[in-house]
Amino acid sequence: MATVRPPPNKNRLPLYLGLGAAGIAGYYFYSAGGSPKVAAKDAERDAARVTSAVKSEIPGRGTAYQKDAESAASRAGAKFDHTVDDAKAKLADAEQKLERFGKSTTEDLKQKIDEADKTVENTAAKAKSGLSSWLSPGNK
Repeated sequence: MATVRPPPNKNRLPLYLGLGAAGIAGYYFYSAGGSPKVAAKDAERDAARVTSAVKSEIPGRGTAYQKDAESAASRAGAKFDHTVDDAKAKLADAEQKLERFGKSTTEDLKQKIDEADKTVENTAAKAKSGLSSWLSPGNK
């Protein structure tokens, strides 16, 4: 006799889930004497009991997750603070360099202006002496 096989790619998970649900429903109907209302109340009571058991497990694990999250947050905060401090230090260094550059440039500019002033004054004094020597009546 030949056996009937399902196609190789067929997923059997829905079949197993449906059989499991039918088995659970059958258990509750049988224990309730066939009354759907009593079976539903029993199922709700059992679901509430399972839910409370699961919830009692979660807080213990939740505190561990919370502590892990807090430590990760503190590490991230420390890294952020370190980055901000580095940026502030680099900014202060750049400001100092800019101040020094500004002072040296200002001093150089003043020195160049003084040199130009002296040159103009010397040239003006020479021109004045040359002009006064031409125009002075006593030097002939």
